[in-house]
Amino acid sequence: MNCRRCGTPLRKPGDFCLTCNTANADAVVAEFEPDRARLTVLDEDAVVGETTVTTRPESAERLSEVQLRNFAGRVADEIRRKRPDTVYAAGAREPLRETRAQLHHEFYRVPDARRDSEGSGASAPDDRDVTPIVEWVLDRRGDRALDVVETPPREKIGGSHSTLIGDRKGRKAVGTVADHPHVKKIVPGPIDAGGTGSRTGLRAKATRAGTNGNVRLLLRDGSSVQENRIVTTAMDRETGERVRADLNEALRDAGLQDE
Repeated sequence: MNCRRCGTPLRKPGDFCLTCNTANADAVVAEFEPDRARLTVLDEDAVVGETTVTTRPESAERLSEVQLRNFAGRVADEIRRKRPDTVYAAGAREPLRETRAQLHHEFYRVPDARRDSEGSGASAPDDRDVTPIVEWVLDRRGDRALDVVETPPREKIGGSHSTLIGDRKGRKAVGTVADHPHVKKIVPGPIDAGGTGSRTGLRAKATRAGTNGNVRLLLRDGSSVQENRIVTTAMDRETGERVRADLNEALRDAGLQDE
């Protein structure tokens, strides 16, 4: 493949051209398995390239911490070569999570359930065979992007109730949610102390999005329960579900959800 602007041959399809500083791709879809990642490179609605990054686990069960970091680093390097506007990712959580931590691109997690669902009817314009994950992304690339909120996380928290259950962990959960770029405001709710007791400590979960795209942050600590309203930049239930999935992933990463 040659650069679309100056015609310089590119080492890999979709690479950013360093000769004339031109991007030849605008998105990458990363599908993770424990020992491999399949990267599909998109330019608008066209599939311009594919590559697979592999690793070999040191044990039959899982990657070591160093190997996981190196595996994710190789995936991140491949993505950086393209300088995409957006990265879409699905699959195995640990390498996905580590790759996301090593990148500074806009990053969307694609619902893994789409792997098992029927195709949406979209197809790649160049007639390539694509996976259900890539098909899902292609079918939705024309959707309006969600607005990004620049407000500092601490300024997003407000409302008549200022007390949070769970002390430090409760504040950590709310701070994790407030740090999300598509969250506009968090309104803490009243505390219900009449729930069933739990021995697992504070647990946090973003609940199903409403028709307006907003979600709820449910905090449980022992017998106490608190439901907090989260105002997002999503415009409907479907885009709200994307934000909800991202929030739950962030809460898992913060150790506030069971794996």
